[in-house]
Amino acid sequence: MSLPIRPARGSAIDERTLRAAPSQARLTGPGGPSTPTWAYSDTIPGPVLRLRQGRPVRITVENGLAEDTTVHWHGIRLPNAMDGVPGMTQPPIAPGSNFTYEFTPPDAGTFWYHPHADSLVQLGRGLAGALIVEEAELVEFDRDLIWLLQDWRLAADGQISGGFGSAMDATMAGRIGNLVTINGSAPADHGVRAGERIRLRLANAALARMMALRFEGHRPVILAIDGQPCDPHEPDDGRVVLGPAMRVDMALHMQGKPGRRYRVIDEFYDGLAYTLATLAYDKAPPLRVHPLERPTALPRNPLPEPDLAKALRQEIVLQGGMMGGGKLAGVGGMMGMSGMNMGMNGTAAWAINGMSMTGDGHAGMVPQFTLRRGVTCHLTIRNQTAWWHPMHVHGFSLSILARNGSPVSHRQWQDTVLLAPKDTVECAFVADNPGDWMLHCHVADHQMAGLMTVFRVT
Repeated sequence: MSLPIRPARGSAIDERTLRAAPSQARLTGPGGPSTPTWAYSDTIPGPVLRLRQGRPVRITVENGLAEDTTVHWHGIRLPNAMDGVPGMTQPPIAPGSNFTYEFTPPDAGTFWYHPHADSLVQLGRGLAGALIVEEAELVEFDRDLIWLLQDWRLAADGQISGGFGSAMDATMAGRIGNLVTINGSAPADHGVRAGERIRLRLANAALARMMALRFEGHRPVILAIDGQPCDPHEPDDGRVVLGPAMRVDMALHMQGKPGRRYRVIDEFYDGLAYTLATLAYDKAPPLRVHPLERPTALPRNPLPEPDLAKALRQEIVLQGGMMGGGKLAGVGGMMGMSGMNMGMNGTAAWAINGMSMTGDGHAGMVPQFTLRRGVTCHLTIRNQTAWWHPMHVHGFSLSILARNGSPVSHRQWQDTVLLAPKDTVECAFVADNPGDWMLHCHVADHQMAGLMTVFRVT
């Protein structure tokens, strides 16, 4: 995919335009059927927006859909009014109208953008794009690549299947598709050269699919998670794990043999592994005689450091969903609800601390807790359900402290924290950004069916 041309450096504000509208894409390959999609600026995924750290940007979003939309700039620490939650931080963008988002990205890294209105359908029909904030100082790599991963549920004729928001998807793993694309293309060869070092930015824009990527014959080194640099390290078991909405920046040393092909395999789900991509080496001699040294850490972003000694403690508990034996867990005060109705047509199947907030956000949402500006919050997230949940916090990055009682290494900061069934994660952040902020599961079916809450910073 070609990148948008960056405006001249002399311009004080970086101005862009995106248009959300119906489009077409050949998701299964050039000879496959044309699939009706929804797209930003007529491309699947949307244009890669490359911005500069600390430089103001103004992005006008035009709505060419037949329904309301917004854009959420996922992972960017920005003013609350620019966060893209309909009814809560802004009026929704009506069909035929537009909204201009203005912010200055404080952090360099890999982020993405997507709707926060009718999220399940709009994401599922293709509305997503990568947003790269480039470091103020050049970081040396031979190539800087983005793989935006999308998961599609297609019918036999190549059309996007209906049935969004089914009770089964809502109460279980979410809407998992049958085709994963990289930058809008079906699994294919990706040309590489022996000896080069690539910065590969992975972004999971799927509705529900978890991914665990193994790079056959290679040893990726993780440099950043959710846009925030960490101590460089190889992933556990050699697999790069990405829940929906998560991003990982990694250094990939191309140490394979010229002319050889190596698979990138997604093996998250037992017995359902598939080849996501193939690294196809050209036959040229290696770019370098000697491999490069282990990559140095990326420059850290200006995140405020939590003061744990003075932290205010909060806890959220994830509840509900289908449990073992095909039974639905009771959610909050809804024990008397019929299990057949839970999760259907916007009804609740999940809760946080006994409260279910369904949909995409709206005016008048009651905060789960309130923090004074500048205070450190020590937040514990407990997953009492039988399902995986990538929990996304708007407006902040979280310092990950411990998982199931064990300290987390590599100085990780994340805006989307993946919890396995029964996991408990402890994290902390400084409440330096005033407003009402969403905290929700990024499995879209789970969010829409109640796994969402709000907290307030005053």
